Amino acid sequence: MVDAAVGFQCPECTKEGARQMRQGLLPYGGIPSRDPRLTSIVLIVINTAVWLLLSGVHSLGDRLGLVPRGVCLAANDPASYYPGVLKAACVANGDNWAAGVASGAWWQVVTSVFTQVNFIHLLVNMVSLFIIGPILERVLGRVRFLAVYAISGLAGSATVMWLTSPEASTVGASGALFGLMGAILLMSYKARGNYRQVLIILGANIAFTLFYVGTISWQGHFGGLVGGLLAGWIIAYAPRARRSQIQLYGLSALTVVVIVAIAAQAVMLA
Repeated sequence: MVDAAVGFQCPECTKEGARQMRQGLLPYGGIPSRDPRLTSIVLIVINTAVWLLLSGVHSLGDRLGLVPRGVCLAANDPASYYPGVLKAACVANGDNWAAGVASGAWWQVVTSVFTQVNFIHLLVNMVSLFIIGPILERVLGRVRFLAVYAISGLAGSATVMWLTSPEASTVGASGALFGLMGAILLMSYKARGNYRQVLIILGANIAFTLFYVGTISWQGHFGGLVGGLLAGWIIAYAPRARRSQIQLYGLSALTVVVIVAIAAQAVMLA
C-alpha cells in the first residue's frame, strides 16, 4: 500500500491515477471537453429547429412523434380516427393511415426525442438540458455524455412501445433528461458526493410525472431513467483495466438490447 493524503491506496490504483493525470483523462476515462456546454447547446439548437419546422408544417408532427403501431385517420375528418383499425382495413375503407413504428415509421423512436408539443414544453425541457447537461459532460466527457443521452432516449422510446396504447403519439426529450438525472445520481453516489440532493430533485420530477399521468408520458420518463442508470453504471463501474474497451462493449450491448426490445414489440404490433 502507498501512503496517501487520506489513508492508503494500492500501488495499482496510484499508478492508474498518475497515468490518467498525465493523459489528462476524466475520472471515468473520458477526454475533457473544452466547453462542456457546447454539446447541450447543439442539442438545444436541434430541438428548437425541429419545433420551428413543426410550427410551419403542422402535418410533420404525425410523422415525427412516436406511435407504436399507427393510426387510421378518417378521410372526411382528419382530426378523428378509428381506434383498433389496422392498416389494411383502413386503406381498404378509403381512409388515411398515419404510419407508426410497427408499420414502417422506424425513425420515430429517434425523432420523437427531438420533438416537443409546444413552446412551453420546449422551453422547460431545453432549460433543464442546459442546466444538467454540462454537469454530466464535465464528469464523463463528450462521447460518454452523448452515449448516455442517446441510450436514455432510446430506452424511453422502447418503454413507450411496450407500455403505451398502440395508437397514442408520444414526443419529448424528457426521457433522455431523466436518463441524465439518473446517471448524475449514480455518479454522485459512486463519488460519495451529495447524491441525496440529486435524489430529492429526481424524486420531485417523478412525483410531478405521476401527478400528471395521462398528460405526461410516465412510460418515457421511466424508460429513460432506467436507461440512464444502466448506462451510467456501465461507465462508472467498469474496471480500470481495459476500462474504455469494457465501456464500449457494455454500452453497445445495452443499445442492442434496447433496439431488440423495440423491434420485438414492433413485430408483435404489425
